[in-house]
Amino acid sequence: MPIHPTAIVDPSCDIAPDVHIGPYCVIGPRTRLGAGCVLDAHVVIHGHSIVGERCRFYSHCSVGADPQDLKYRGEETFLRIGDNNVFREFVSLHRGTQGGNGATVIGSGNFIMAYSHVAHDCVVGDGVIMANAATLAGHVTVGDGATVGAFSAVHQFCRVGPHAFIGGFSVITRDALPYIKTVGQRNHARIYGINTLGLERKGFSAETIGELKRAYRVCFRSRLNTGDALARLREQGPPAPEVALLVAFIESSERGFIR
Repeated sequence: MPIHPTAIVDPSCDIAPDVHIGPYCVIGPRTRLGAGCVLDAHVVIHGHSIVGERCRFYSHCSVGADPQDLKYRGEETFLRIGDNNVFREFVSLHRGTQGGNGATVIGSGNFIMAYSHVAHDCVVGDGVIMANAATLAGHVTVGDGATVGAFSAVHQFCRVGPHAFIGGFSVITRDALPYIKTVGQRNHARIYGINTLGLERKGFSAETIGELKRAYRVCFRSRLNTGDALARLREQGPPAPEVALLVAFIESSERGFIR
């Protein structure tokens, strides 16, 4: 196991034989690092963190620190991370709280850029991109394939839908809809249509994108209220799975969604 002699590793850790731990890293108790993980210099994993395989942590990442919650009193909580994630410089990832999920959960194949923050009890899916200094407050859910732009912040308990695109410097205080571009700050945030280019790059078919555009027009360009718009979509017959997901997301929103 290539562990630099300046690194400090708690003896209770479970670390795969091929994990690389660079200079001046500190690995706290009950940490598990899967095969192929790489930690550059000065990475700190505070403990109670479970990391899958082939994850890369660039310098000065802070992983599994106590949640920034005034109600936290040292209870045992966790951070769980999947496989094939990249965490760039100075990323911070906090454990969950007993009053939340008890764990912060990050899926697989995510690209979390420099200075980004994932707070306590967040659930981040697979294939998510968080650009530089993107910030998730506590209890945020981010769906698969979503993008959170640079210097954007998502308010606690909000949801970012699958394949949503949040533009840079946005402040999201309500749910951000799946497949749709959302940009702006607080009450000035608004939607700007289906993220056609992003979906094409991800391999979505022209037919699927066309179905989403038609649903978008009914929901947000027809001047129908939300209930009537969803009823009209149902009248058009069984929707594509992506449209069904969009409808279900709208119907399940508790904080309201950005229009």
